[in-house]
Amino acid sequence: MTKVAKNTVCLWFDDDAEEAARFYATTFPDSSVGAVHRAPGDYPAGKAGDILTVEFTVLGVACLGLNGGPAFKHSEAFSFQVATKDQDETDRYWNAIVDNGGQESECGWCKDKWGISWQITPLALTKAYTSPDRVAAKRAFDAMMTMRKIDIAAIEAAFRG
Repeated sequence: MTKVAKNTVCLWFDDDAEEAARFYATTFPDSSVGAVHRAPGDYPAGKAGDILTVEFTVLGVACLGLNGGPAFKHSEAFSFQVATKDQDETDRYWNAIVDNGGQESECGWCKDKWGISWQITPLALTKAYTSPDRVAAKRAFDAMMTMRKIDIAAIEAAFRG
């Protein structure tokens, strides 16, 4: 028997949990697809033999994708926050999500094609807005508030004044 995580994020999908899990596994490091479980009988969103759940990991976080049908939708109340080390990594993750049927939002947020929200957050941004120099932190924060994908050079320039 596979070791079961004590705490797992369960994400509800209409019927494409496996597709989402495979996308995450190919997009993010320390991510993989584990077991795919089929329904032993009919259920409201499907029938016996359909994929019911998919075990996967995203950036080391244990997840379970549940194919539960269209009853529930994702919202920004839940998001994955991905700390990036530089602009290349920021661009790579942002573009992978947005260019694969997702959509841009504001302040480093985007949504994948399944409606799950992602915060692609450069470490430079976090360092800037949490700085003890609160005046410089506010300049960086104000710059972030005008952005969609975070531009690290612009954040650092705003921080410097």
